[in-house]
Amino acid sequence: MNIPSLPRQFALDISHTPKASLENYLPGKDLALVSTLKTLSQAWLNPAPVFANNPLNHRWIYWWGPEGSGRSHLLEAIRNAAENAGLECFALGPNEPISWVRLEEKMAALAQGTSASVITVDDVDRLDERLVGALFRILNGISASKNMYIFMAGNAAPANLKLREDLRTRLGWGLIFQTQLLDDDEKIQALEQAAKARGLVLSPEVLPWLLNRFYRDMPNLMALIDALDAYSLETKRAVTLPLVRDLLQPK
Repeated sequence: MNIPSLPRQFALDISHTPKASLENYLPGKDLALVSTLKTLSQAWLNPAPVFANNPLNHRWIYWWGPEGSGRSHLLEAIRNAAENAGLECFALGPNEPISWVRLEEKMAALAQGTSASVITVDDVDRLDERLVGALFRILNGISASKNMYIFMAGNAAPANLKLREDLRTRLGWGLIFQTQLLDDDEKIQALEQAAKARGLVLSPEVLPWLLNRFYRDMPNLMALIDALDAYSLETKRAVTLPLVRDLLQPK
């Protein structure tokens, strides 16, 4: 199948695109993970959390799954929930080494403090040797604390990651979940939910047509929803199949 690419560039209104949240994530087969994250985020709203009985597996979660299964969305969602609760947050990934340095400089103070803090680590499978060492040290610091939370995501279960053995072992110290790809009906439900959040009304035939003719992974489909939103506003036309074909038509 010849998959079209978006031929137009839009200056999207970023403020109009809803932030990633646990509420706008369709759990599908990931209900246990999403329920766990919701329970944790609700606890953060308690103005006087008690950390004395805060076991490690309530603060240390790793999930894995194929690309497009929602791994990064959930990391961003839990980080947004933490920020909304007033917690200090740190977002780490393979392409931002300075963020790791800044966090390591603060680890001792964070571990000894009385306020909760949240760390997210995306694409654990892509960390280089230096960042693997940094994550190992960070995990050691978190295991000795009572108020630090870490949420990590990768493309494989800990035992199958191509990382050094001691880090693979530590990744398994907390809770582990697998994120699943949505089936077609679930994709349509998620896209309808995303369109509704943007105030975008889609003709009934649009989403089934897109699943047959366009990318089938959720990140690209969500990007297309944003593009359709912008193009609909630009042209002052309803989102029907003719508008979709016009958007995707090579120019």
